[in-house]
Amino acid sequence: MRTFRGGLLIGLAVAVLVAALAITYEFYDTRTLKRTVRRGEVLCGVNKGLPGFSIPDDKGNWTGFDVDFCRAVAAAVFDDPGKARFVPLDASERFKELQSRKVDILSRNSTWSMSRELDYDLYFPAVAYYDGEGFMVPRSRGKETSLDLADSKVCVQSGTTTLLNLADYFRANNMKYELVKFDKLEDVVKAYDTGKCDTLTADVSQLYALRLNMAKPGDHMILPDMISKEPLAPVVRQRDDDWMMIVKWTLYAMINAEELGVTSENIDDALKSKKPEVMRLVGTEGNYGEQLGLTKDWAVRIIRRVGNYGEMYERNIGEKSQLKIPRGMNQLWNAGGVQYAPPMR
Repeated sequence: MRTFRGGLLIGLAVAVLVAALAITYEFYDTRTLKRTVRRGEVLCGVNKGLPGFSIPDDKGNWTGFDVDFCRAVAAAVFDDPGKARFVPLDASERFKELQSRKVDILSRNSTWSMSRELDYDLYFPAVAYYDGEGFMVPRSRGKETSLDLADSKVCVQSGTTTLLNLADYFRANNMKYELVKFDKLEDVVKAYDTGKCDTLTADVSQLYALRLNMAKPGDHMILPDMISKEPLAPVVRQRDDDWMMIVKWTLYAMINAEELGVTSENIDDALKSKKPEVMRLVGTEGNYGEQLGLTKDWAVRIIRRVGNYGEMYERNIGEKSQLKIPRGMNQLWNAGGVQYAPPMR
């Protein structure tokens, strides 16, 4: 009897230990890079369809600013941007799906905030796009600034930082408004386009993209004001430092490349450069790639396959795109903007 009881207690202790180890693994798994390499592709969580940022064509081919950043990560790891696979996610599910490891990275117009890092146990490595919340209205309303929007009927998507910003702004300016919210972005846009509300609020970059989907895009204007800070950043899980460093420095390599004038067109010339900053970028000096767990030419792979930050911006959302969003704050720090990367040294 004692032997039986002793065995039962040992069995229970083992079960508790296994459960504890499972919980520890769940929260402290730091093997994203190893799993990604073993799988042979990077799983990227993206917006289901936002022109200029992430959108599939009728054959399932994805394009956009956020899409290209994922391809840059895949180029750094595999020397092949085609090794990025895109998983479309709603705003309401994006962070939970990253937590559950359905994707390796979110590259999906997500605002970096303190509560999101703490509540979801996630990390935003670096700002890919500086944005702010704004408003789109029909031109026929004759509005000039957001302070003219008292008593408006405002359409907004649930599960975003937009809701709180909207409430704060109208309360701070002692203005009343009627809230019309939907879980899905397509429902928000449809409600605005069909006149169920007279104002649409979202990040300004998103408004530029959404305007393209209106029945008559030219009938709508984006007001000049920004009412919030919306630093949009890729997102990874916490306590996975190797992977976080790769994602962070992929973006910084692209920004530094633009600052140094290194592009996809002159990358071969850059490999012959004797400028110390360029040599460290392309891997002919230093061992920064190996320290990341990658190859010496990791940044060359990114620039050759995807381009520098400016190239990625212009072809997707800048002057070479349909959106034609001015660089504004996303211009480099030495050209009037705030986009800035730590030096590679």
